[in-house]
Amino acid sequence: MDRAKTTSSEGSIGSDFLQLDVREAPPGGLADWLAGQLRAAVADGRLPVGGRLPASRVLAAELRVSRGVVTEAYQRLIDDGHAEGRGRAGTVVVAAPVLPPSPSPTRFSASRVITPLPGAEVFDAVRAVPARIDLTPGVPDLTAFPRAAWLRAERAVLDELEPSHFGYGDPRGAPSMRLAVSRWLARNRGIRVDPGEIIVVAGVAQALTLVGEVLRQHGVRSVAVEDPGSLGARQHLHHCGLATPPVPVDDDGLVVSSLAAPAVLLTPAHQFPTGVVLGGSRRRELLRWAAAGGIVIEDDYDAEHRYDRAPVPAVRSMLPEVCYTGSVSKLLAPALRVGWLLAPPRFFPDLVAAKRFADLGNPVLAQLVLARLMETGELERQLRVVRGRHRRRRDAMIRALASALPSAVVHGAAAGLHLTVTFEGEVDDVAVAAAALAEGVKVQPLSWHRQLPGRPGLVLGYAARTVSEIEEGVAVLGALVKSP
Repeated sequence: MDRAKTTSSEGSIGSDFLQLDVREAPPGGLADWLAGQLRAAVADGRLPVGGRLPASRVLAAELRVSRGVVTEAYQRLIDDGHAEGRGRAGTVVVAAPVLPPSPSPTRFSASRVITPLPGAEVFDAVRAVPARIDLTPGVPDLTAFPRAAWLRAERAVLDELEPSHFGYGDPRGAPSMRLAVSRWLARNRGIRVDPGEIIVVAGVAQALTLVGEVLRQHGVRSVAVEDPGSLGARQHLHHCGLATPPVPVDDDGLVVSSLAAPAVLLTPAHQFPTGVVLGGSRRRELLRWAAAGGIVIEDDYDAEHRYDRAPVPAVRSMLPEVCYTGSVSKLLAPALRVGWLLAPPRFFPDLVAAKRFADLGNPVLAQLVLARLMETGELERQLRVVRGRHRRRRDAMIRALASALPSAVVHGAAAGLHLTVTFEGEVDDVAVAAAALAEGVKVQPLSWHRQLPGRPGLVLGYAARTVSEIEEGVAVLGALVKSP
C-alpha cells in the first residue's frame, strides 16, 4: 500500500468541489490562474482554515495538467501565508485574507415585522429577528428533546437495517412507522385505524397542503375555518387556492350552525388560539353536518398536553370519514418534520399520489427511529416528563399575568403550550406586539388570527421558556399595555 498516497488524499477537498475548469485559464498562465482560484476559495470559506488541499498529483490528474503547475500554485499560497506544507499531512490552509468589515446592519424595524395585515412570509420574518425572550406559541421545550433515547434508538435501528431500507420506500411511509402510529393513536387518541390507511407527512403543514390540493381536484373551492383560528393554517389553504370563510368560536367551540362552506378545518381538542374544547352538543351537530355531506378536517393540535382536565377524544374516533392530522412537532420538536394524515377512502388514493409527487415520501431513518420510541414506551415517558415541566411554566405565566396585567382575561389554561389573553377597551394588540419585539420579547397579536371583529389580545407561548424569562417577558408586556 502507498501510505503517502492514502494519507495525502484522505479527507481532502477535490477539484469537483471547487468546480475548477482549466478552460478558463489564460494561455501560459495556468499556475497564476490556479493560485488565484485557490485564494478566492480560501477568502470566501469554501476552503476553510484547517482544511487540507488535494494532493498535488490528485488535483493535477483531475485537472489534466502537469503536477508542476499544481505544486507551483501551492507554493504561491505558502509564500503569501495562506497555506503551509506539512509533509505527509499535505498542504493545509492556515490563514484567510483579511476582508474589509461588513457595513453595520441596519437596526430592524419591529413595526415592519409585526404588521396589521401579515403576508405569507411573516412567520419567517419574525423567526429571523433575534429576541432575548421568545414567547411564540406552538413551540415545546426544545431543551427537553430526548437526545440519549433518540441516539439509542437510532443505533438500534441502524444495527437492524437491511441495505434495501436505504432505497426508495412507500410514499405513504415506512410500514413500521405506520404501525407504530396506528397503535399510538389507539392508545392516546381513541382512534382505531389500519396502518395501511395512514400517510406519513412532513408535519401538519404538509398535510393541509396535500388535503387542500386534493379538495380542489374534487371541486371544493372553500374551507371554513375557526375564528379566531390559526393564521398559518389559513395561509396554507390560501396557497392551495381555497377561500377560508370564518366561522365564529365561542366558549363551546366552533358554532356549527354557522357553517356554509362544503368543508371545515377545526382544532376540536384544544382550539387554537382560544384553548376551548368542542362541546358534546357541538360534536353531535358536527357529526350530523358531516353525515349530510360536509367534509371535516381535524387538526389534533397539541392534544397530548393537558393539565387540568381528562383527555378529550378526537372527532376522528367517532367519525371515520374525518380527514385527521397530527404530528410530533409539539411533543418532540418541529425540526423533525414528521406527522400523519388519515383520510376517508374517497380521498385516500389522490392524497397518496399528491404525497408521492411532492417528495416521494418522508426520510425513512427518522421514521424508523420515531417508531421505535413509540413502540418501546419512550415517547410516553417523554410526554410525562415535559407535561410536568410545561405545567409549572404555565402556572408561572398565569401568576405573572395576574400581577402585570390584572385586567386581562386568560384563556386556554387547561391544556396546550400557550395562553391567550384578551383586553377590554382600546388596546392595539399589533402595536403592543411590535413594541414588545423592539424590547426583545416575541409574542403574537390575537388579531393576526382573526378575520371577524373581536377583542384585542396576545397569544403567549410558555413551554420553551424558563420561569424567570416568562416573568420578565410578561412584565415587559404589562408595562407596554399600561403605557399611554
